[in-house]
Amino acid sequence: MDRPSQIIECEGLLLRRWRAGSDAAQAFRLIEESADHLLPWVPWVAGHSEGRTRDFLERSEARWDSGEIYNYAVVEDGTPVGMCQSHRAEPGGWRLGYWLHPAATGRGIATRATAALAAEMFTLPDVEYLEILHDLANVPSAAVPRRLGFTEVRRERAAGPVAPPGSGIDVVWRLDRPRERI
Repeated sequence: MDRPSQIIECEGLLLRRWRAGSDAAQAFRLIEESADHLLPWVPWVAGHSEGRTRDFLERSEARWDSGEIYNYAVVEDGTPVGMCQSHRAEPGGWRLGYWLHPAATGRGIATRATAALAAEMFTLPDVEYLEILHDLANVPSAAVPRRLGFTEVRRERAAGPVAPPGSGIDVVWRLDRPRERI
């Protein structure tokens, strides 16, 4: 089974695979410092703890190995400043997700990291398209797919719990595999 690289370099950033044993403390601290910033958009932050962070990283490693999900630390100057991931949406399709520490927002980091992950995912032969999904009210998250040339394809009722101030409507953006030029 083909997998993306465990380390992706991009424009002053490094995306590196999270490791359960060595990264638990850094991941916990990153989530802890970002909790207030994330809580309006990602309900799982409400139950955040050191144990859940370790469990998440352990599951992430197993799911990486099985080819279900690829989680990366977004690293700037040697320090994790966010996370991005890809996970299978359906045959041929993968969803990308991202979030940043509040001190890392507004500098194009999410856009660069997502662009690098998208490029890496398109090196895999079974990836026909990528999607990004965000709550309609999360305007900053909408900027990333727009900047990267994704097209809004639909709006749908959110599948899971919606944290305030979420609208409960998910916006789905899609980017098809670039066609080879002859």
